[in-house]
Amino acid sequence: MDISSRMLLFLEVSERGSFAKVAEHRKIDRSVVSKQVAKLEQELGVRLMNRTTRSFSITGAGHDVLRKAQALKSLLDDTTRVAQNYHQTPRGTLKITCSYSLAKQVLMPVITSFQQRFPQVNVELFTGDKVVDIIADGFDLAIRVGEQKDSSMVARYLARNRLLLLAAPSFIERFGEPKTLEELASLPATCYAGEQIRPDYIDYADDKNETQRVHLNWQFACNEVELMRDHVLSGASFYLAPAFQMQDDISAGRLVPIMTDLKLLDFTAIYAVYPHRDLPLRARLFFDALKEYIGDKIPIWEQNIPNFEKMYGNPTREEWNSQA
Repeated sequence: MDISSRMLLFLEVSERGSFAKVAEHRKIDRSVVSKQVAKLEQELGVRLMNRTTRSFSITGAGHDVLRKAQALKSLLDDTTRVAQNYHQTPRGTLKITCSYSLAKQVLMPVITSFQQRFPQVNVELFTGDKVVDIIADGFDLAIRVGEQKDSSMVARYLARNRLLLLAAPSFIERFGEPKTLEELASLPATCYAGEQIRPDYIDYADDKNETQRVHLNWQFACNEVELMRDHVLSGASFYLAPAFQMQDDISAGRLVPIMTDLKLLDFTAIYAVYPHRDLPLRARLFFDALKEYIGDKIPIWEQNIPNFEKMYGNPTREEWNSQA
């Protein structure tokens, strides 16, 4: 028996409350348990327990060693679960929550191919902008835009979230293409109106790479991206759109990027959020599939926008802060 095994034995003695109960559970002699704990004390050079004929108490040093033994047991249990995952077929229900626009543009292609690979996994997808209680509502994954405020949650980066200014050709025919921020600010705009945010402004970098803000003349606000898009397609307004919402509107000519020389500030990134580091196999494999679909540095949706890499300066918020 090595020192790690003795530490786990010592932990079990503490949890079960006696040498005899541990011996009975392990089907070994009581003296073996006592000798192994004594051997651990000898190896560590400290007394872990004060013993009497009928009871024992844990010493100060013993409590410190117990904490390490608990961490060791947790690590070993996690390692076993990870290894078991590789010998299992994912099954059961995968419960995901995210906004409707993310679901439609990003998640649905992944869900379709994922279930073709793993037909024993059922997917429950709940869409909406309301922030749900992941643990209380039993979600495996939440796909969210923005940094997470709950430090008890695990958040893994999925992709950056760059922006475009878009208008329909009929809007440009009616109002002309804006050349200055003043002109842009005077034109009718559509903006998102969620429960917690209303971004009725544009953040950009000036010639000194300092962050500036211009407020928009919004005339239509909505919490549903598809309705915002419909309003913009009608030619009634322009809007500031996340790149992930774009499919083929730009390449098909339905929407036109405007003021592409403006250095737009990235919106907050996209993350996968979940309650525990030990993801179920079905959730871990889905995250891997989602990450593979999105891509590493340049998200798939940016690759589908013609000449996007030459628009809006495309700096990140961190790059601006480091240059400021």
